[in-house]
Amino acid sequence: MKKIVLEEHFLTPDMLDYWAPTMSEVPAALTATLQRQLLDFGEERLSIMAAGEIEKAVLSLAGPGIQVEADVATAIRRAARANDELAVEIQKNPTRYDGFAHLPMQDPAAAADELERCVSDLGLVGAMIDGQTHGHYMDEDQYSVFWERAAGLDAPIYLHPGDPMSPMPALAGHPKLRRATWEWGVETATHALRLVFAGTFDRYPGARLILGHLGETLPYLLWRFDSRVETLYGRSETMKLLPSEYIRRNITLTTSGMCSKGPLVCAIDGMGEDSVMFSVDYPFEIAQTAFDFMNDVDLPAPLKQKVAYDNAKRILKL
Repeated sequence: MKKIVLEEHFLTPDMLDYWAPTMSEVPAALTATLQRQLLDFGEERLSIMAAGEIEKAVLSLAGPGIQVEADVATAIRRAARANDELAVEIQKNPTRYDGFAHLPMQDPAAAADELERCVSDLGLVGAMIDGQTHGHYMDEDQYSVFWERAAGLDAPIYLHPGDPMSPMPALAGHPKLRRATWEWGVETATHALRLVFAGTFDRYPGARLILGHLGETLPYLLWRFDSRVETLYGRSETMKLLPSEYIRRNITLTTSGMCSKGPLVCAIDGMGEDSVMFSVDYPFEIAQTAFDFMNDVDLPAPLKQKVAYDNAKRILKL
């Protein structure tokens, strides 16, 4: 069955110095393979897409990119260069590739301007943000200019995992629980909940957030979020709706890195069948495993078509 994927990563040589530290716990041979795959826009990537009946891949820079850059001017310049380079690669294969912008979140106004340039001039379909930026989260008041622009452009913002400012103390002595195993999911879910509870989606009801990994556990906790607000802590002045209502209205999910029917069914049940999209998380997941899962999972055919293809085409206006 034909598919669209939208958490599929790339690198440019200019960005290797930002990415390499995230591979510190990964064997050198695997790191070398991943680097080769990330730098490739040609035969290897396209052949894998063909094997999975992938009609289009929405490409995004492998994090953390320039979000860890200390110099704001450098971050702005290098983000624009990365986006220009992605646009060139998309132009070589416009029927197979689209892209998410990489943004200098150190400067919210500059990030908003770059998002508008990427959507309006380069034809990119939204942006991917790799978690917090030097300890700043996107619910803070300084990011109002960014969310106003994103909502005005109807540009989805994919909130991708990134390192917290410091490792979780509870993970001390357990390095294998860091990053992709557990830490990133907790960090990303918390970032998304900050947006909900800070009233970001009240102020910008047209804003759309995308979360990978079937929602970083949020779909399975919707009832509890509402229960704690209703029976224990009460609603804040910034929240007109229940947490679950914002999450269902303003957040959509991808299956990236989650190839299991039970969690998929729970996510669809919690979020609605129009809010879940297929993805692989290439090259950090085994693409064929994800393809086989989507092809074989026991769901009604119309629902599978929505998850594999239709929802992404509609939400990203492909």
